[in-house]
Formats: sequence, structure tokens, C-alpha cells
Amino acid sequence: MQEDKTPEGATEQESISPSQARDRGLLRTSGIVSVFTMLSRILGLVRDIVLARVIGAEALADAFFVAFKIPNFFRRLFSEGAFSQAFVPVLGEYRERGGQILVRDLVSRVFGNLGLVLLIVSIAVVVFSPMVTAIFAPSWYFAAPEKFFATSEMLRITFPYLFFISLTGFAAGILNTYDRFAVPAFTPMLLNITLISAAIIAAPWFKEPTLALAWGVFCAGAIQFAFQLPFLKQIHMLPVPIIDWQHSGVRKILALMAPAIFGVSVSQINLLLDTILATFLPSGSVSWLYYSDRLAQLPLGVFGVAIATVILPNLSRHHALHSEGSYSSTLDWAIKMVLLTAVPASAALILLAYPILTTLFLYGDVMTARDMQMSAFSLRAYAVGLVGFMLIKVLAAGFFARQDMATPVRFGIIAMGANMVMNLLLVVPLHYWENIGHVGLALATSLAAYVNASLLFFELRRAEILKNFDAALSFCIRLLGALFLMVGVVYILAVLVGAMDAAIWQSFDWSQRLLRLCMVCVFGVLVYILALSCFGFSVQDLRGPSVGDSK
Repeated sequence: MQEDKTPEGATEQESISPSQARDRGLLRTSGIVSVFTMLSRILGLVRDIVLARVIGAEALADAFFVAFKIPNFFRRLFSEGAFSQAFVPVLGEYRERGGQILVRDLVSRVFGNLGLVLLIVSIAVVVFSPMVTAIFAPSWYFAAPEKFFATSEMLRITFPYLFFISLTGFAAGILNTYDRFAVPAFTPMLLNITLISAAIIAAPWFKEPTLALAWGVFCAGAIQFAFQLPFLKQIHMLPVPIIDWQHSGVRKILALMAPAIFGVSVSQINLLLDTILATFLPSGSVSWLYYSDRLAQLPLGVFGVAIATVILPNLSRHHALHSEGSYSSTLDWAIKMVLLTAVPASAALILLAYPILTTLFLYGDVMTARDMQMSAFSLRAYAVGLVGFMLIKVLAAGFFARQDMATPVRFGIIAMGANMVMNLLLVVPLHYWENIGHVGLALATSLAAYVNASLLFFELRRAEILKNFDAALSFCIRLLGALFLMVGVVYILAVLVGAMDAAIWQSFDWSQRLLRLCMVCVFGVLVYILALSCFGFSVQDLRGPSVGDSK
């Protein structure tokens, strides 16, 4: 029998309601995203190893990291933050209640409006890059003018990355809404591949290797956006740019974005504030924070972002269909998955911070043992907050899917205030007493994350949005039992292989460190999984509600 067609040629299978979509478990779907995200993060580690060997932690390295962080901050704030959290629920509502033509109409207008704004902002920053640099690295203007002007010049190259990567996030939101999670999860690998190529192939042709990396950032944005276009065409959602600010869907997205700018990206704002404050600290502080943050971001990206990415469109569907039971069950599942992954990851990073950093980055003359020690201090501080960072991702989704942006904003502002107060309380004494002020920045960010996550969690409970956090006490006791077993085994193995003695560990070559570290980590994971099984956890228990199940 021939398939019925929609007016634009889409098959009926492509235009059916999400609630009629193929039944797939959340665990399986988030697992697919996690696999691609893990591959991307592994490539990211390779990228950082290459960067450490090419530019290390010297003055121009600090300049490049700031020039790269500025567009990245706006990307996380708008593209992955406010825009995505406002766009996906509205798009899901249109798909559920409207139809293919109305959805495509919304997509084209959002694409046109977003592209115009991004183009204007990108041109403005390129023209006024010294002023923007002065905002994000004010101390360098007076204390380190060579770093300031190098950052300003590189920012002119790196900032247009925001234009391309934000449109990439727009395309990813559409693909995720149509359950094409793998493509957006794979796309960040292209950034890492491009930067690795720029460092290895292009850098020798530049007088300053950091300029090659800046151009690599620019090219990576264009490549990632172009990569997703064929997949949009496959689902008949390739947009045609239309400028229309009066469209009801566009106006709704804008109304949701305004408060979401603060609510969804508090952790990113805190990290950027850390960068600004770090410019006042000894040279190398920005780089130490960068390398430690990158390692802390590994489990956050692999698990936290993957889980939040999968549940947001699913929660939006449940909300559109007024399915409160499924909504609560999905959140319950997400919180438990975060705890099961974040708690052991946090413990492992705290315990193995120095051997991990040394294995990855301590080679040649560019990076020093002191750089590794300083980075290890801040990595432990970031690892303390890993559970909080990951919980924010999924708890905030519980509000955004209901198109409630005001509540996360209120809590986000409180957390930001707490972060700034703790910065003052921690950075100054640590800087003057131990000369590790950057650790205070990382620790303040971690503690602020717990403030934010706690406020979100208790509000979800108070409003009875999260109704059935089933057997929470029993779950936590069993989790802690498995954690203690894992930590004990990892510590004993780390001592046996010499990872806990800096002098012994540095005496090994790269292959010896990597082999010993992998052995410790693999045994730790196996012991943790076995311990979870002994304490009563099973794969069936963790499978979660089905994607598209709205009953």
C-alpha cells in the first residue's frame, strides 16, 4: 500500500504525533547520546593534550583560552542555554498540537530571526573586540598589555564561531525534538577534530601557534553547522530564513528566553566570573582552571548533558498531553541516573586528580610539574561540585519543559550571589596564604552549584511536580555502599601502581602511566558495577519510562 503524503511530501510516519512514536527506553536513548558524547569528550582530551604540548600554560595560552571562552560562554548561555530551553518546548508543543506545515513555518521564522541577531552581534564584537576584551580580562589592560592585545586580536577570529555554533544548536534542537539524538551528539567531535588538525598541521605555519588555533575555532563552527543540514533535510525541516518578529511562536520563545538567560546558565556565568577573577591571579591561573574544568566537564557532558538532552523533549510531550504521572516518573529516573554516575565520577576525580592530569599533560618543557599540581588542586575543587552541576541540568529541565523560566531564574540569581560571596571568602585567603587563589574560584563555583540544585529540587517537591522520588533513602544507602567499595579498591590499586606518589608517577613514561591508570579505572568501574548489583540494582530498574510514553 502506498504511504499517504503530507502537503510538503513528508510521509505520514514522519509527521505522526510524538506520543505515537516508536517505543524506546530512556536508558537506551540516553545511552546512544552518551556513547557519542563520550567519543567527543575523549577526542576533547586528545585535543587538550595536543594543546598542552603546543601552547602549554604560557601567557599566550591564557590569551587564547580567554578568546575561546568568550564565544563559548555566549554559546552555552544562549544556544545551549536560554534559546534551546525556550525553543525545544515550544517546538514540541507545535509538533504535538499543530502539524508539519505549522512546525516548518515556525522553524523558518526562528532561523531567520536568530541568524539576523547573531550576525549583528558577531559583527559588533569583531569591530569592538578591545572593549569586549576589557570586560572579560580588565586586569590585563594595565598589568599585561601583550596578553590583552593578543586576546583582542584572537577574539576577532574566534567570535564568529558563535554565529555558526548557535545555528548548530538550533538545528540540534529540531533533530532532538524528532528523536534524532545521535547526530547532535556526534557533531561536537568535529570541533575537536578541527582544533587537533589546526594544532598539528596549521600551527607550524604561523608565527604564533595560538593564531592557528583561533582560525581552527572559526572553521569548526562552520563545519558543525554544515554537517547537520542534510539531516534536517531528511526530516523535511531544512529552514528557509524568514524575518518575522510578530509570529506567535517566535514571540513566545522570546518571552521564555528573557528569564531563561540567567536561569539555565548560572554555572556558565559562574565559570566565566572565575575566568575574569583569574586574570587578577598569577600567570597560568586561567590555564590551570581550563585544564581542570575540561576534565570535570567530561562526566558532566557524557552523562549529565546526555540525560538532560533526552528528557527535555520527553518532558515537553508529557506536559503538552497533561500526563503528570509520566512527567514525574521521567524526572525521578533522571535524578537517580545522575546520582549513579556523578557520585562515583566525583570521587574518582578527587582521588586521582594528579595522576590523571600528569598522564594527560605532563610532557616536554611546555607544561611543568607545578602546572600539574596547581591544576590538580582546582580539579578536586570542581569535582566536589560535579553532582550539583549534573543535577542542575536535569532539575532545570523539569521547569523549562513546563515553560516556567521564572523559578530557575530566581534560584539562579541566588546561587550567583552565593558564588560571589564565597569567591571573596575563599579566593583572598587562599591566594595570600597558599598562593592557590584559583582553587577558591573553583570551590566557590562548586558550592554555588549545590545551592542552586537544592533550591530547584525542593521547589519541584513543594510544587508536587516531582511526586514520586521512590525509596530515596534506600536508594542513597545502597549507592553509598557501592561507592565505598569502589573508592577502597581504587585507592589500594592506585597506591600499588605508584599513582599516589608524585615522584614515582613522574618517573614513568607516557605508556606506563596510561596503562597503570587505565587498569585502576577499569577495575574501579567493574567493582562499582558489581557492588551495585550486589546491593540490588539491575538494568531493568534503570531502564526508565519509554520515550514517547505519555500515559
